[in-house]
Amino acid sequence: MRITIYTRDDCVQCHATKRAMESRGFTFDLVNLDRNPEAIDDLRAQGFRQLPVVITDSESWSGFRPDMINRLRNNLAASA
Repeated sequence: MRITIYTRDDCVQCHATKRAMESRGFTFDLVNLDRNPEAIDDLRAQGFRQLPVVITDSESWSGFRPDMINRLRNNLAASA
């Protein structure tokens, strides 16, 4: 499963999301909007207004969402 996290350097919720993903053993691609501002318009076009934005093969969300991170872990365990 491919996971992409859109983040900024000074975003507390972004850091919490990255730590939670790492502690659960997920690998992910990180897109830093401070270094890639062109991605901001794409996220806004998709309706996102809050960081971090997490996009997987099957779902997406914004903000620090431990419930969604745990759901990913449960989905991966069920498919293994």
